[in-house]
Amino acid sequence: MKKITGLLMARLLMLSACGGVPLTGRKQVLLVSDQEVLSSSLTQYGDYMKSATKSTNKSQTEMVTRVGKKIAAATEAYLKANGMESEVKNFQWEFNLVKDNQVNAFCMPGGKIVVYEGLMKLVSSDDELTVVVGHEVAHAVPKHSNERMSQQLMAQYGAAILGQAVSNKSAAVQNVANTVYGVGAQYGVMLPFSRKHESEADYMGLVFMTIAGYNPDVAINFWQKMSAGSNGATPEFMSTHPSDATRIADIQRELPEIKAKYKAKK
Repeated sequence: MKKITGLLMARLLMLSACGGVPLTGRKQVLLVSDQEVLSSSLTQYGDYMKSATKSTNKSQTEMVTRVGKKIAAATEAYLKANGMESEVKNFQWEFNLVKDNQVNAFCMPGGKIVVYEGLMKLVSSDDELTVVVGHEVAHAVPKHSNERMSQQLMAQYGAAILGQAVSNKSAAVQNVANTVYGVGAQYGVMLPFSRKHESEADYMGLVFMTIAGYNPDVAINFWQKMSAGSNGATPEFMSTHPSDATRIADIQRELPEIKAKYKAKK
């Protein structure tokens, strides 16, 4: 009886925790509050920035800030225009270029965007940088980190943690956060997202860059350039993404609709 009651509670809780992803409508289970996600991620972000060295390249730093601000404005405009104004409070934007030769970038929950100098070697325009920055912001808007933490909670604690989800689960959340965001993780600051999340971020990133006034058509050539890497090796940024052929095919299929729906009329 206790086992049946526990399973029923878990199912009911998962149903109550279901949400929908903006733009795609995909259903997701979010067991961690926004406050808990932001608290844990900001702690890890602060630790990372203490150990990181900010770039001294003035022009590239200005480029990252310029692109970041425009994407942030476009993201907030989309949220406000689509009945999600309450979500804007979750973002306190910050943009940094750091000294690191990895071809990589990330956006932590709360809008903390970091670009590595290694990525800038493959960037030849604001539009190209926006492909990556838009993609990273598109991980934060649909709360992919919350979803990933929730999946980790279910995998590690099962029905027990679900039963605590309406009470005190802070210790379990912090343990999972340390795994998800731990500084020194294999792929930079955060563990990789799933390919499902990456494909979703590709699509949403294209939407945000289009709203911001950038040219989404550059995404095809840029992802091809990224997949080739700086020396013929695939950058870590690309390691968990869909195959090159799948990604390009998806983008080519999605671009006409995105431009028709979201490109600003002049």
